[in-house]
Amino acid sequence: MKRQLSIFLKGAGMGAADAVPGVSGGTIAFVTGIYEELIHTIKQFGPSAFTAWRRSGLSGLFVHLNLMFAIPLLLGIGASLVSVAHLVVWLMGDYPLLLNGFFFGLVAASAIVVSRHPADWKLWHLVPLIVGLLLAHGLPSLMPLVNQLGSPSLVLIVGGAIAISALLLPGVSGSFLLLTMGLYGTVMQGIRSFDLSLLSTFAVGCLIGLFGFSRLLSWLLRHYHTATLQLLIGFIIGSLPVLWPWRELVRYQLGPEGRMIPLDYRYLTPGDYANLTGEPALLVPVVVAMVVGAALVLVLGRHSGGSAPGKAGNGSHKSTDKQEGSNA
Repeated sequence: MKRQLSIFLKGAGMGAADAVPGVSGGTIAFVTGIYEELIHTIKQFGPSAFTAWRRSGLSGLFVHLNLMFAIPLLLGIGASLVSVAHLVVWLMGDYPLLLNGFFFGLVAASAIVVSRHPADWKLWHLVPLIVGLLLAHGLPSLMPLVNQLGSPSLVLIVGGAIAISALLLPGVSGSFLLLTMGLYGTVMQGIRSFDLSLLSTFAVGCLIGLFGFSRLLSWLLRHYHTATLQLLIGFIIGSLPVLWPWRELVRYQLGPEGRMIPLDYRYLTPGDYANLTGEPALLVPVVVAMVVGAALVLVLGRHSGGSAPGKAGNGSHKSTDKQEGSNA
């Protein structure tokens, strides 16, 4: 029961993070040591589940799907998304600097905590790290192209598939990609008003992205474990500029319903921000928010047993790690 409560709280943290543009629930899963178990559990939801049910009945299916992990995690994510949706809209409107400062500290500390080199780290592992950095920087600029698909339903499905895939990537925010696609306000309003038609269409895309991308990540973690972890760390570090509190929007476009889609920012010092906008930079409160975010990560990491991300999960990667190291 204690483990289920811990998983529920970690799920709640993932849901809270995914409600904020620029933050990834995958980062929370990564730093709390449940990332690989999450990926491998999602992968189990497929044709193999039917085989497990035929072979061992409901008890075998329960074990195959790792429902002792999946159920409390989903409950935590769902409860957090529904409750945080209203809070996030308020904070983004009234206290954007403090909100960004908190999550900047959280993600920065996450990057430090999870960037410890495993024993089989090689110099060539810098390559996936750099690739992760570049992808985290470049993905948002490609997202407005989704709106050119035309059909609103198709846009929602593709947006859902991309957003849920981003949820599985530490450092890549599904909410921020939804924002750059012009879908963030639509989806958040759908959650608040419980619009079943909109949410069911969006859910179809989420299911497609979830099952497809989880299988790709699971395969990469099994065969190229350390390289994949370095790629994920690159995503985390690459997401930091998006969360810098003091910034100026320099390029944008108008999406559906005239909603502004940010494309590029200029990053400022607190003093330059105050001079440019005429608004207080709130330096001390924002720094305090950063420290609180960073401290929360350290507490979460300690609560999860201090395990590095590579040590979570079922240990199925160990043999492939040795193979990868021998091929390097």
